[in-house]
Amino acid sequence: MKVSDLDFQFPEELIATSPQRPSRVMWVDGNGTPSEITLKELMNRIPKGDVLVVNNTQVLKRRVFAGDVEILFLKQVNATDWEVLFPSKKYKIGDSLPLPLGLSMTLVQKGRPQLVRLSDEVHEDYFQKVAELPLPPYIQKARNARHTVEADESWYQTAWAKNPGSFAAPTASLHFSHADMQELRAKGVRICEVTLHVGLGTFLPITADDLNDHDMHEEYVDISAETWAHIQAARAEGANVWSLGTTSTRSLESAANGLLAGSPSEGFRGFTKLLIQPGYEFKIVDRLLTNFHQPQSTLLALVAAFSSLETVKACYSWAIERKFRLFSYGDLTCWTAGAGSATTSADV
Repeated sequence: MKVSDLDFQFPEELIATSPQRPSRVMWVDGNGTPSEITLKELMNRIPKGDVLVVNNTQVLKRRVFAGDVEILFLKQVNATDWEVLFPSKKYKIGDSLPLPLGLSMTLVQKGRPQLVRLSDEVHEDYFQKVAELPLPPYIQKARNARHTVEADESWYQTAWAKNPGSFAAPTASLHFSHADMQELRAKGVRICEVTLHVGLGTFLPITADDLNDHDMHEEYVDISAETWAHIQAARAEGANVWSLGTTSTRSLESAANGLLAGSPSEGFRGFTKLLIQPGYEFKIVDRLLTNFHQPQSTLLALVAAFSSLETVKACYSWAIERKFRLFSYGDLTCWTAGAGSATTSADV
């Protein structure tokens, strides 16, 4: 698939800079026809016996400012060496930058990511004191503000975030609360958790012209034996598996494709580089709940694989015309596996 096939136009003012509760929901039926429903109506459409899979990753505070320079701390290599992302073009190997609380950072190796050496070892408490959540750059741009606001601390974490390790929130989950999950459980919906820590790939654009040439960065996945058993039981009963977000979807499909270590009896874990694009055959997920995604992104390619590129583009046009709010803090969409390859609505 050509990356340019994933392009679409949208007004900048539709980029959401804060959540809206309850969010609007675009429902796409099996024919590929979009309609707007409420979040409550969506919950009513998830029947007893179905499974809803959520991602319980927790977003790390790893965005540190060295004056005007923004540094994303990705991975600790040893006591003082870190892999980071920052605008290093004007810096040479050996150049140092001052960090908060009297530390400094020396550039050791360029690339993506870069390797740097700190003047002293840092631990989680350092980042809790000086770092910010790595909010998507397009939100900063839309706000015309580089720093997060205090409310982002709760806005950009899911209600069930508990396993630290992610560099972006699984944003489809931001639409739901603990009370929503309890309501679904009370009527017999099986709520299951997986962990996928969103990694470096979220921050880097696709540089290849063809998705087949794009190198996905690996992301850690953990699926318990209990979660897998619920999913397999639902499928045996003819019930549907609803995936809350593209991260949950990639987790489940990675296990189904044998890309993770483990077994049904002990669960699955490991690193995945699974790239889902049109032509992929889904093995687990029947319904996909996800936000609107940016043009020319692997996330949009996944949605196009789940439905069809023609349907996704038509539905996005429909939503943009009706001023749905876009991207991480924006509105929710719901897709049926294999929804029609064309949308017949006269409104599109």
